[in-house]
Amino acid sequence: MNWKIKAFDELTVQELYDVLQLRSEIFVVEQHCAYQDLDNADQKALHLMGRNEDGRLVAYTRLFAPGIKYTEASIGRVITSSLVRGSGAGRLLMEKSIAAVEEAYGKGPIKIGAQQYLHRFYTSLGFEQTSDTYMEDGIPHIEMVRP
Repeated sequence: MNWKIKAFDELTVQELYDVLQLRSEIFVVEQHCAYQDLDNADQKALHLMGRNEDGRLVAYTRLFAPGIKYTEASIGRVITSSLVRGSGAGRLLMEKSIAAVEEAYGKGPIKIGAQQYLHRFYTSLGFEQTSDTYMEDGIPHIEMVRP
């Protein structure tokens, strides 16, 4: 997989289109969740993009400095395309995301708002549950922190 990380104002129009298309494909269509994806946070994030050998965007996260989404640095909009699920791409995406957060913002706690069904996956990456279950856009979520 080919990985790139860019600030919002460094994204090309095509890269931005690919990101929004993948986010819509997964969060809106696949997960049947009508929600406001464009939340004015993209401009404050770093965007980690993974493309397959055909150049298609198949993995993505957005990364935030401490104090933007949470007191801690954070990772959000974690997506892998159905084309690469089950291949280890999700784990690689999160490992790259954690490394990118630490490189950009220094070592420290990283907080995520995780879909509850992914609790075991995120625990395996060092995250610990820090909240009760809450509903976000009709999907059970939990907050987790990687100390």
